[in-house]
Amino acid sequence: MIAKGGPRPAPGTLNRLFFDAMAAYDRPDAMNYRVGPGQWQSISHRETERRVRHLSLGLSELGLRPGDRAALISENRPEWALADWACLTGRLADVPIYPSLPAEQVVHPLNDSGAVVVFVSNDAHAAKIAAIRAQCPALRHVITFTSDLVPGADLTLAEVEARGAAVDTPERAARWKADALAVQPNDLATLIYTSGTTGLPKGVMLSHDNIFSNVQASMQVIPLDRGREVALSFLPLCHIFERMGDYMYWAMGAGIHYVDSFDTVPIALQEARPTFAMSVPRLYEKMYARAFENALASGAFKKRIFFWARAVADAWADAKLEGKEPTGPLAWQYALAQKLVFSKIKVRTGGRMKYFVSGGAPLSPEINKFFYAAGLTILEGYGLTETSPVIGVNCPSAFRIGTIGKPIAGVEVQIAGDGEVLTRGPHVMQGYWNRPDATAEAIDADGWFHTGDIGVLEDDFLRITDRKKDIIVTAGGKNIAPQPIENGFKTNKYVSQAVMIGDKRKFPVVLVVPEFAALERWAALHNIYWTERAQLLQMPTIQQKMEKEIAEECEKMKLATFETPKKVALLENDFTVDRGELTPTLKVKRRVIDKTYAALIDSLYEGVE
Repeated sequence: MIAKGGPRPAPGTLNRLFFDAMAAYDRPDAMNYRVGPGQWQSISHRETERRVRHLSLGLSELGLRPGDRAALISENRPEWALADWACLTGRLADVPIYPSLPAEQVVHPLNDSGAVVVFVSNDAHAAKIAAIRAQCPALRHVITFTSDLVPGADLTLAEVEARGAAVDTPERAARWKADALAVQPNDLATLIYTSGTTGLPKGVMLSHDNIFSNVQASMQVIPLDRGREVALSFLPLCHIFERMGDYMYWAMGAGIHYVDSFDTVPIALQEARPTFAMSVPRLYEKMYARAFENALASGAFKKRIFFWARAVADAWADAKLEGKEPTGPLAWQYALAQKLVFSKIKVRTGGRMKYFVSGGAPLSPEINKFFYAAGLTILEGYGLTETSPVIGVNCPSAFRIGTIGKPIAGVEVQIAGDGEVLTRGPHVMQGYWNRPDATAEAIDADGWFHTGDIGVLEDDFLRITDRKKDIIVTAGGKNIAPQPIENGFKTNKYVSQAVMIGDKRKFPVVLVVPEFAALERWAALHNIYWTERAQLLQMPTIQQKMEKEIAEECEKMKLATFETPKKVALLENDFTVDRGELTPTLKVKRRVIDKTYAALIDSLYEGVE
C-alpha cells in the first residue's frame, strides 16, 4: 500500500520564491528582532532586498564564485536570513552549523564541505573559528554580524555590504537578479550536516527544488492569509525544520519575529502576538506543565474549576475529533470553560495564535489533545533533514491526534516489510556529500528513501511507532549518536558498560555498570565499607565518584551540551544476551534496556524542568 499526497508542485527555486515575495509584498515589518522589553526593530521588504543584493555582490567582490560553499554559525536573527538569501542569490551553497557545537565539532563540516567563508554572529563564535582556523585550509574569510570587528573575524557584515553597495549600478543589479533566476531547480542549495549512528556527520545535499517543493506543498494544507500573518521564529535556522518554515513565511508574506533564545519565547509570544509558530514538543510540554502547576498552586476552588474545565474540554474534543458538533449542555459548558480557564492560556500565547506546528520529535497525544481542547490547535508533522523536511503533517481538514497526518503534495509513503517508513518524491535529498556509499544505502534503486523509523498507515494517516536506527532524538529535537559516546565512557577504568537513554525525553542520561574491581579498590583506599555491591552503589560518595568520572570523559570527548548526559544511574549487574539486553554480537538493545529499567530511568527525570 502506498499513500500519496496530491499532485506534486511545479518545480521551482528558492531564488524565484525570494523575488516573487519581494514583488508581491511591501511590509515594513518583514523581519523583526527584539532590542528590549516590548521593543522590536523592523526591517522592510524593500530594505531586505537591497541588503541581500549588496551582501551578495560584496561576496562576489571577495572572490566567491557560483558553487562555492559558505558556512553559517549564528542564532536566529535577521542577519541569518540576509546571509542565507545572499548566498542563494549568489549561487553559493550555504552550510549551516549549530551554534552550540564546540570548536572541535565544527572542523569536520567546514573541511568536508570545503567552505571558503564562514559567517559568525558574535565574538564567541569568532573565537571558536580562530581556535580551529589552522585546521581549515579552504577557509578564506570570517565575517561577523557584530557592528565592530571582533578578534578572529576578518570583516563585518556591514563592510561586506558596503563593498557590494560600491559596485551596485542598475546594470550590475539587473545582472545579479538574472544570474540568480538562472539557477535550476536541481542545483544545490545547501549542505546540512546530520549525525549518523556512528562516524562523522554526513552532509545532506538539498537542492532548490527539494525545499521549494516542500514549501509549496506545506502551504497547500496549512490555511494562512498571505500578507497578513505574524510568525515567530525561534528554532535554530540551521535545522531544516525552521529553515523551511522561514522560506514559507517569506512566500506567504508574513512578518517574521526572530527570537535568538528559547528562554525568551514566552515573552516574545506576548509581545509579538504571533498567528503562527513552529516548535519542537519541548515548548508545548512546558506550556502544559505550567498550566497544571498554576492550577495546583491555586486555592481549592480554582483548582476544582480548572479540572472541571479540563473534563468538559476533553468531552468537547472527543466529539469534535469524531466529526460531531457539540450541542446542548456540552456546548455552553465548553463556552464557560473557555471563558474561565482556557482564555488565560491563549493570552499567554499572545491571543492571536491560529496554529502551532510541532515537529522534530514525537509529541505526546495527551498534550496535543489538551491544547486542542483548549482551542489551540497543534498540527503535528514528521520528516527528516533528508526529506527537506516534511513528509506528512496534520491539517485542519485532515486532523488525527497520535498521527503525523497524511503525506503532503508530491510525497509518496509506503511501509516496508519490516515496518520501516519509506518515502519518495521531490522532497528526497540528492544524497550525502562525498558519500556515494551512504547515499546508495539510504535511497534504493527505485528512489525510495529509507527513514529508519517504524510506522503504520491508517487511512493514509501515518503513525510513527518506533525507531529503527539507534539515533537518540531528544524532546528538543536534537540528534545524538550514542554509540561513540558510550564507547568513550567505556575507556574509563571505572566503567564496564554504559548505555545512553534519552529518545523523546528532555535530555540524555546514562546507565552505567561500574568496573567493580577498580571501584572496590578505590572504595577500600578511601575507607568505605560495604557488604553488598547494591549497598556500595547507594552511597553518595560512590555516586559522586562515578558522576565525576563520566563528566571527565564528556570533557575529553568535547561533547556538545545537548549530547552530555545530565544524570548518571548505577547498575549492579552487567547487561547480558540471556536477558535480551544484548544481541549475540553484544550490541546493545536500547529499547529493551529502556523498558527493563523504566522505573529507574523515569526517576532520573522527576522534578526536572
